[in-house]
Amino acid sequence: MSLFFICIKIFFARILDVTIGTIRNNVLMHEKTILGAFLAFLETFIWFIIAREALRIDISSIFIPISYSLGYASGTLIGSFISAKLIHGVVMVQAIVDENNDKVLNELKKKGFLVSIIPLTNNFDGAPRMMIYLQVNRNTLKRVEKIIRRCDKDAFIAVSDTKSVLNGYVK
Repeated sequence: MSLFFICIKIFFARILDVTIGTIRNNVLMHEKTILGAFLAFLETFIWFIIAREALRIDISSIFIPISYSLGYASGTLIGSFISAKLIHGVVMVQAIVDENNDKVLNELKKKGFLVSIIPLTNNFDGAPRMMIYLQVNRNTLKRVEKIIRRCDKDAFIAVSDTKSVLNGYVK
């Protein structure tokens, strides 16, 4: 078997198993344990077969570890992209803006977002601020970020995954 064919085989097998592993991690974060276990089996099975073959080859070429590493990096990239497209979860958005920034509140409410507000004080200069707190579907996140940035270019925005929402409103 030629070195080129072996490198291609290793490269694509690593893309496949790392893509599955990345998707598995995201699936497990959303508490889909049966699917996560199945993906873990596939990932490990593919990894074992290709790692065994890569280590069994007598060729001491640098191209084998390069193809192995490139497959891993490519699999991470592809898996992240697929996860972002397939897994539609809820995210929490927290934005800290100037206290009297009714523009951002009105704009978010006008677009149908339910917003909670918490008054804050800046520790550095004692200036009053407010935290805008809302839960949104991941596919509307960019729109929310644009609204906040357009109304307050200096807003501090933090986004984090939400496992579940009970007794609330999510747009």
